[in-house]
Amino acid sequence: MAGVHVEQNPDAAGGLVASARRVVVLSGAGISTDSGIPDYRGPNGVWTKNPEAERNATLSVYLREPEVRVRAWRRRLEWDALDPRPNPGHHALVDLERQGRLHTLVTQNIDGLHQAAGSDPGRVIEIHGTIHDYVCMSCDRRGPMGEVLARVQAGEDDPPCEHCGGILKSATISFGQALVWEDLDRALEAVAGADLFLTVGTSLAVSPINQSVFVAADAGVPIVIVNGEPTEFDALAAAVVRDPISDVLPRLVSP
Repeated sequence: MAGVHVEQNPDAAGGLVASARRVVVLSGAGISTDSGIPDYRGPNGVWTKNPEAERNATLSVYLREPEVRVRAWRRRLEWDALDPRPNPGHHALVDLERQGRLHTLVTQNIDGLHQAAGSDPGRVIEIHGTIHDYVCMSCDRRGPMGEVLARVQAGEDDPPCEHCGGILKSATISFGQALVWEDLDRALEAVAGADLFLTVGTSLAVSPINQSVFVAADAGVPIVIVNGEPTEFDALAAAVVRDPISDVLPRLVSP
């Protein structure tokens, strides 16, 4: 699939979205860039500019190196200070839900902006977890992130679990960490039962959720890819759109 040239066809994408009644969406970092959150693999992505950042997102490194955890907690405080807000792309998917046509929203994002925009949490599958909770890597204790950030602000560089003394991290899925397989199964089942699979702002480079494209193709579900850069799956799509997401998505979902 790599290297296949695929023309943009926004008119075809609009027609497919307009006729769909059971849409499953897969969103990635690109939908949140207009909220001030950089993506990962784009030209200005976090990992493109700083390959070391990808290493620091690996679970074994986080568990092994205290200095990595210290930097992670500092970055988490900085993220809160940014106070990112949903943008028109997020709100467009809320509109699609209110039209009764959005069945499931699978997101690779950990930022919670879909729910902040008004998406029904029951329809959202956070396949890579959430930055708004913490989890203990020893006893699985979980709670609101604010509890730990208050300790960091009070001077604890690498706060341990207050229950067992274990290592805490955000409740996100790092490299080398298993997904919640029930979430993955639910996502793939939703894709197979859709009448349209819409991917938005994702390079489709992260496995296993990128296999959802093959699930859709095998089930005969039309695929629409909206992303700023080409993906390796563009050749499987019925339509590809590379216009800015905050501009194109509200147009695509308008009734």
